[in-house]
Amino acid sequence: MFASYVALDLAKRVRNHDRRVAMTWLVGGSLTMGTGIWCMHFVGMLAFSLPIELGYTVGLTVLSWVTAVGVSAVALYVASRGPASWRDLGGASLLMGIGICAMHYLGMAALDMTPLIVWDPWLIAASAAIAVGASAGALLIFGWLGTVSEARSLFLQPVAAVVMGAAISGMHYTGMAAASFPLDSVCLSAGALAGTQLGTVVAFSSVALLAMTLFTSILDARMRSSLSLANLKLESANEELRQRAFIDPLTGLPNRLLFEDRLNHALQRYERNLDNRLKREPRKMAVLFVDLDGFKPVNDLLGHAVGDEVLKEVARRLRVATRDSDTVARIGGDEFVLLMEDVSGVADCAALASRIIGLVAEPLEVHGHKVSLACSVGVALYPDHGDRHQLVMHADAAMYTAKRAGGHTYALFESRMNEGVQEQLALQHDLRHAVERNELLLHYQPKIDARLGRLQGVEALLRWQHPTRGMIGPNVFIPIAERFGLINGLGNWVIEESCRQMRVWADQGMLMSVAINLSVHQLRTEDLVHRIESALTRHRVMPSQLLCEITESVAMEDIKSTQRAFEELQRIGVYLSIDDFGTGYSSLSYLRQLPARQLKIDRSFVADIEVRPDARAIVGAVIQLAHQLGLRVVAEGVETEGQRDILLALQCDELQGYLLARPMPEAALGVWMSQQAVMVPSVPAPVGAPRALIDSTDVEAVVREGACALLVRELEGGRKERVETALS
Repeated sequence: MFASYVALDLAKRVRNHDRRVAMTWLVGGSLTMGTGIWCMHFVGMLAFSLPIELGYTVGLTVLSWVTAVGVSAVALYVASRGPASWRDLGGASLLMGIGICAMHYLGMAALDMTPLIVWDPWLIAASAAIAVGASAGALLIFGWLGTVSEARSLFLQPVAAVVMGAAISGMHYTGMAAASFPLDSVCLSAGALAGTQLGTVVAFSSVALLAMTLFTSILDARMRSSLSLANLKLESANEELRQRAFIDPLTGLPNRLLFEDRLNHALQRYERNLDNRLKREPRKMAVLFVDLDGFKPVNDLLGHAVGDEVLKEVARRLRVATRDSDTVARIGGDEFVLLMEDVSGVADCAALASRIIGLVAEPLEVHGHKVSLACSVGVALYPDHGDRHQLVMHADAAMYTAKRAGGHTYALFESRMNEGVQEQLALQHDLRHAVERNELLLHYQPKIDARLGRLQGVEALLRWQHPTRGMIGPNVFIPIAERFGLINGLGNWVIEESCRQMRVWADQGMLMSVAINLSVHQLRTEDLVHRIESALTRHRVMPSQLLCEITESVAMEDIKSTQRAFEELQRIGVYLSIDDFGTGYSSLSYLRQLPARQLKIDRSFVADIEVRPDARAIVGAVIQLAHQLGLRVVAEGVETEGQRDILLALQCDELQGYLLARPMPEAALGVWMSQQAVMVPSVPAPVGAPRALIDSTDVEAVVREGACALLVRELEGGRKERVETALS
């Protein structure tokens, strides 16, 4: 029974997917199992006693053992193949039965008796039948145990071992009963293998071998169990990683990677089914690109927690609007894409787009705040709207068309949209390398004191000298830089280059003030102030020489963030200006919260100031209110003498525009200054040196007339002592 138990355990080991491992267990198991069964037979033979000395011939004894090993190999091999058919089971049982009988009767034949042993043919036949039946039962049990769980196997395996052991023992003792020995029998092999001591050694050796094999098998089972548990944990971890890699953690929607994978599979299915679809009206597939209108102010003013809840609700509404077979994914902050398969045409897409626009526009309440949104939807169909690899890009282009039309609508892709997309992709690729290729440069446009006609400073305007397209204006590449995340890199280059140029001018004896434009993306970076301060220190430039401009609409988008950034810049001594004033909120009450020193009236008001009384009234009111708040006013876009005269009459402080000077490179600016004979602030001389700043000796008059912006700023900043020293 012990040998049967080990045999059942080994039967599970040989069912291994690794062929080499299975073969190793088959060979080792056959030796162990065969030896165990043969030892049972040998010990049983030793238990048979006669009044004469018995012995066993070596050759037949070894052959009997080999037969037992061969029978075990057959049993384990059949077990390794899993459930067998009845024909295979019958043939294997017959072969094993013959083998068992051969083992037993070869062992009996190892007794060289004279006269010969007398055999009962009926009992021999019965033992053979028992051997075949026991073999069939063993094979059935092997196959059955392979189908039950590990827990049930631990309980059923000992029972099956008892049944197998009883069957094999029954065959053995039936075969022994079939043998009769005459009274005058003599064992001629008495001098060969014999003795109870040999039997004891064989018994203990076989038990030890079986125990070692069982122990090894148990260890293997535990290792397999541990490995299986580890594999389950690994699969669980991999599944979690796959979820994180392909699922948006905020909304639970597929992310860009999973969407692209599903889009590729959908395109493959479309191509495979194309032949079948030729027999009927072909179906199409479509991508809808959804971008929220007005989400950014919600996120900025109400906080990211409210913004996240809004995105979750929008994701839920998009799922409600679509079919179960459609894919809804979030690929960006407030950007979603939808994949539709098996659509008949434009009508299906238009219906879905309209449904989405309606659902998104429904008001929602989050954390006590009522939020109203809209969305712009772009639609691209395949194969109607171009190459499969550009489907998302075409939907994106259509979405931007809908957004430019005012939002809260949808647009179908048209081929003319593709031209702009291709150009934008090419430009953004080149723009990524523009800094390292030294293709960027600054043009400087002078700002002139309105009363005295003196140079107050310059505004640095970014230009891109493309190697093949020539000079590209900021109105072309700045939106591309913002869209593709390149704006901060460009802004950092402008800061560095402006400070470098101010140092060059200072080395030439000119104390030039330079204004630069800051984007909303730069304002939201944590290292903006540190970067500006480092550039000023590195190039040994006074902070008061740098003026940072930010458009009114950007300043009002997130007043708290803007105020925080402005206060930090003011702390290091950098002056601030509100650009394009009048195009956004136009609220001086909001602007009072910002530590700005200057307002720039937008060129659209200046352009109409000669022909429209309302424009003139607005500009006059802005100038008066700004002066009451202590702000200097700059009018940009001055192109005619009439505009200049009106602005002078309205007491505008500074003028900037083509009438006075166009933006120009640094070298051209030097030529312009020499031709115009403008007065440029010079670097303050040491104490006691000849006066070189201005000719007036009346500081109050200088400040009143605004002769030098630097002096005014120094006085406003509480640095009167330095100015008086410079004027002494």
